[in-house]
Amino acid sequence: MAKPKDPDPRAILRGGLPDRYLTPDDIADMFGVPLETVYQWRRKRTGPPGFRIGKHVRYDPSDVRAYVSQRKSARQSAA
Repeated sequence: MAKPKDPDPRAILRGGLPDRYLTPDDIADMFGVPLETVYQWRRKRTGPPGFRIGKHVRYDPSDVRAYVSQRKSARQSAA
């Protein structure tokens, strides 16, 4: 039996986020940016807020959703 293909992470972002904590790789895939950009956002505190679980960085889907909403509303109010 073939393993089902994982959906496009950007489609997940449009259709609703998964019910699990997201990895930096997930964030990079969703936003279509290099992984290093995600780490730069974290260092500069400009991207979605992440948190550490031991040595691993994770992102809460509700925080990512809020970040996207904030960016969209900021863009609309600037126009």
